[in-house]
Amino acid sequence: MKVVVLGGSGLQGRAALQDLGNSSQVTEIICADVSFTGVDSFQEYLNMDLITKRKIDATSQENLVALFQEGTDVVIDLLPKQFNEIAALAAIEAGVPLVNCSYASGLSDAVFEKAKEKDVAIMPEAGLDPGIDLVLCGYGVSQLDEVHELYSYCGGIPAAEAADNPLKYKITWNFDSTLMSYKRPALFMRNRELIDIPADDQHNETWRTDITLAGIKGLETIPNGNAMKFARLLGIEDEVINTERRTIRWQGHAQFWRNMVGLGFLEREPVPGLEGEITPYNFMLKHLEPRLQYKENEKDLVLMKNVIRGKKDGKDIELIYELMDERDVESGLFAMNRTVGYTASIVAQMIGNQTITKKGVLSPTTDIPYQLFIEEIGKKGIRIHEKEASAK
Repeated sequence: MKVVVLGGSGLQGRAALQDLGNSSQVTEIICADVSFTGVDSFQEYLNMDLITKRKIDATSQENLVALFQEGTDVVIDLLPKQFNEIAALAAIEAGVPLVNCSYASGLSDAVFEKAKEKDVAIMPEAGLDPGIDLVLCGYGVSQLDEVHELYSYCGGIPAAEAADNPLKYKITWNFDSTLMSYKRPALFMRNRELIDIPADDQHNETWRTDITLAGIKGLETIPNGNAMKFARLLGIEDEVINTERRTIRWQGHAQFWRNMVGLGFLEREPVPGLEGEITPYNFMLKHLEPRLQYKENEKDLVLMKNVIRGKKDGKDIELIYELMDERDVESGLFAMNRTVGYTASIVAQMIGNQTITKKGVLSPTTDIPYQLFIEEIGKKGIRIHEKEASAK
């Protein structure tokens, strides 16, 4: 199996390269990027005999098509989300399946239409969140006859000893994407009533909740996007009574951002009286990014909890799926890198080896073999803890 990894030199890309290189099914890997410093510094943890480095221009669909047509079996797109559209269109034109880790909502109608027309598999949302969460929710829903409640919680945070700044947060992903998520409205359902939460309100005390996960206390959650979109994908929108998607942070994070939003620090309009087009958002992004980096010996945590309640054989049942992962200090891979990159690798191999044969734009909620995925991710030390009990 030949796999092209777009953005292979990045943190998530290195994790994908590592996992692909450990697979007996993979015979060739193309690490496609603009710089290879990340790969070069990580090569002792990679199977470099299988990896070829290729510089690419990801703004050129023509160049991507040419690369994909060189005998590629599947593409993993780990580039920033602004490249998702062009990469997907290039894959469709080349007739090669593609996996990415971004929300499907970032793809145009043209991608959905052309993928179906050309009979090409495009699997977005195959990372952590979205990704593992959707697989587990899909698995839980498949175990019940009726689903009345579904709650999904996920977050990447510093380990307690590394949460040493006022935000109690450090960067393992793209900080711009994190800030953009704080500008995204949320949609819940409570007692069958749709609840719209404006982006500026998501850190308000009204919507903040506390949570304990994997024995870790002192955590809180804030709204995270459109829960009803995934209820529809899961086929439960007509029966679910309560559903929410939430982001996990250390307590105090919401209050910090509530104050920052109130002071206008997420606004995108230039500040009057300053030279140049300086916005509060861009200033904060550039100012905070270097100050929120992990030290070499510091660990991050990925935490996830999915709770599904409903009926099975006439009985009230509660299903809980929990995950906790931490940084591999030896290799330097963060838990965020592992959970995103390994997931993309597993799903790409499932498509490449024909375990997944469906075409068009797919969804982890319905199109990834649930138990096989849980087994495969567990082999990499990322274990899903399942619990079934009578619902209260």
